[in-house]
Parts: sequence; C-alpha cells; structure tokens
Amino acid sequence: MTSLFDVLCVGFACYDLTFSVDHHLGPDEKGRATGLIGCGGGLAANAAVTASRLGYRTAFAGYLGNDLYGDAHLAEFDESGVDTSRVLRGDPPTSLSAILVKPDGARTLVNYREELPQLAATAVDLTTTPVGALLFDGHQRELAIPLLAQARQMDIPTVLDADSVNEGTTALMGLVEFLVTSERFAQQFTGCADSLDGAIALGSYAPTVVVTAGERGLAWHSREDSRFGPGQGWFPPFAVEAVDTTGAGDAFHGAFAAALSAGMGWAELLRYASAVGALCCTKCGARIGIPTGPEVAAFLSSRA
Repeated sequence: MTSLFDVLCVGFACYDLTFSVDHHLGPDEKGRATGLIGCGGGLAANAAVTASRLGYRTAFAGYLGNDLYGDAHLAEFDESGVDTSRVLRGDPPTSLSAILVKPDGARTLVNYREELPQLAATAVDLTTTPVGALLFDGHQRELAIPLLAQARQMDIPTVLDADSVNEGTTALMGLVEFLVTSERFAQQFTGCADSLDGAIALGSYAPTVVVTAGERGLAWHSREDSRFGPGQGWFPPFAVEAVDTTGAGDAFHGAFAAALSAGMGWAELLRYASAVGALCCTKCGARIGIPTGPEVAAFLSSRA
C-alpha cells in the first residue's frame, strides 16, 4: 500500500518565546534580553516540521488552543507543509514555553500548560491513512496506544522521543520499535552514568535504543530482533558552532523517523539525523534552526 504520509507525528505542540540573555538569572535577579524570537515548539510538533522541511510528506496529530498562539502555530505548520487535518482545537490555551538562551547555546526552559484535550483513539486508522513511519513523544496516549498496536501488526516503524521520565514516556517506551532518548532520560531511568550502559539497559524495553548525548554524539544498542540486527556502540557528533540547542533533539527525532520511512541503512540514518540535529544548533530558535533537505545534503557533502 502506498503511504499517504511518510511520517506521522503524534503528540505535543506549544509556542516558544526564546529570549537571548548573557547569563542565566539567579534568585531575585532581573535581566534584559538582547533578542526575542516567537515560534512554534513542542517535541512531536518540531519533529513534524523537521520531516516536512527535509522534503517528506508529513502530518501532525495533537492539540492547539483557539487562541493567538494556536493560530500562529497552525500557520507555521501550514507554511512548512505539515498536514494539520488531525489537529484538535479547543478552549484550553495553547501550551507556552519561555526559553532563556546564553551566547554559548546553553538554555533554560519553563513551560506552562493546562490539562490538554486528547484526540480520540479512532482519530487515525492506519488502514485508511497509511504512513511510512510514526513518531510519538508520550502525549496524546489515547490515540498513541492503539496506533502503536496497529503499527506493529502492519510492520510500520515506530519511534518514541523520550526526553524526560514521565507518565507518558514510561507508558509508551515498551511499545515502540525505536526508543530514542535524551541522556537525561537514560540516566534518570536506568541510573547508569554512561550513555552506552544506559542504552544497553533500556534494551529490555525496545529492540533498538538510541541515547543522544549532545556534543559527545550518541550511544546505541540493538537486539537480535532489531530491524537492523544486533549491535551497539557510539556514533560521533558533527562539530558545529552552537548558537542555541533548543529543538536540536526534536529535529534529530524528526530526521530519524523520516530516514526510517525512506529505508536508509543504520549508519546512513544515524549520520543523517545527527547532521540535522547539529545544524539546528547553529541558529537561535528551535523552528528557525531546522534545516531543509538541500542544506543537509550540502552539509553532509562537505564532510564526506
């Protein structure tokens, strides 16, 4: 069956206000930002924009409020070519994040959201909406859990962006084929200080595990039943001048899912997703830093 979408991202969307500061503020300290960028954000939402900018047919399923930030985010989806026919809207406000970014790219973030409405379990049927790969972030579980079961039956690759240990990520981590976590998640969940040890420990939950470790690259572990066969190791990072690391992990996940839908081999997939994540760090603002397909191709060609 021909896929309607290469990538379907299910989960969280918010709106980011990114302030450029010379240092992160201490208790009772006031500061003045040197720059401000407003753009859409959220793990699965950023992944969807990434896959679409890379040239893949992409859809997002999640929630946005009927407010100014929801309207702005929806407009960004449309501008990036992301299908939004599965976006639920309502009265609860769009989640909002305030991000402080230092000159070296280090960031601190605070998010506000109310209890967000859930899409129905029947909102997407993969038999009528065929996809090449599915990405989840722990949100919209009423839809995610039945979709994961359906994807297993249809041999559709599934990815979980596990950024932090919470009820959503722990509920889905044992249901996906590719568990792609932050170093923080791996350390908190397994207690392993080393990311490769963490990836190995998480191998009891998913056939393939990737632990992203920022400027140190990533660690990975795959079992016998992995789509790519058994193995483990470290994959080196791309050296770039980091301006803002916000959204780099989301971009990596979006590229990872897109590469799965394209049928890339394991080494090629990791190189591709790593390049996308690295390029995202070279501009301020998560959405602004997401590269296009030609930009990634030129970047990889220059480092061949």
